[in-house]
Order: sequence, then C-alpha cells, then structure tokens
Amino acid sequence: MNDCVFCKIIAGEIPSKKLYEDELCLAFYDIAPLAPQHFLVIPKEHLTGANRINEENAAVVGHIFAVITKLTAVLGFSDGYRVVTNCGDDAGQTVKHLHFHVLGGKQLGSFN
Repeated sequence: MNDCVFCKIIAGEIPSKKLYEDELCLAFYDIAPLAPQHFLVIPKEHLTGANRINEENAAVVGHIFAVITKLTAVLGFSDGYRVVTNCGDDAGQTVKHLHFHVLGGKQLGSFN
C-alpha cells in the first residue's frame, strides 16, 4: 500500500528502531511507548487488520506470536506482558495495517 506508514517502514522508506526482522514480520520499538518495554510486531504482508485474517494467512499470526515469545525472553520480561491489537476505527486503530503492541517491563493495570 503506497500510503501505509507500516509498509513504508518495511520498505525502509521511514526509519524505525528495528528490534527483529525475518521474511514474514518486522518488530520495532513504539515511538510513543506506554510502558518501559513497548514494541510493535507487524506482518510484512499488508493486512488492514485482524478482521482480514483468514485460513490462507493465519499462519503469519502464529509466527508473530512465536516471535513475541522469543523477544520478550531476550528482553527479560517473558514472565508478564500484554499483547494488544486494535481492529477498526471504533477500537482506535489508527494505522490500517495489522499490528500487535507488546507492552511490559512493569506491573500493568487490569481492564476490570
């Protein structure tokens, strides 16, 4: 997508503080962190959101969660973290490219 900021980050057109990259996904630090550890993991394939996951592309989500497990262990907060994805305008999704926020490094409040 020509106007997608995350596609531009994947293409190297916009700089990011890259944490991890492979053929399926890219992880980079959030520019406005909400926790001591806050990074995003995005698929390289442009999917507008979680509502676009189907049988043909679902494996990338499993791969992303495996990458999250690896990265939280390397960064030292695998005992507790939150993974968040927003889907659609009503949920507050501002970038229309599937992405997972990973937050940790402190006690996180509950959603009660």
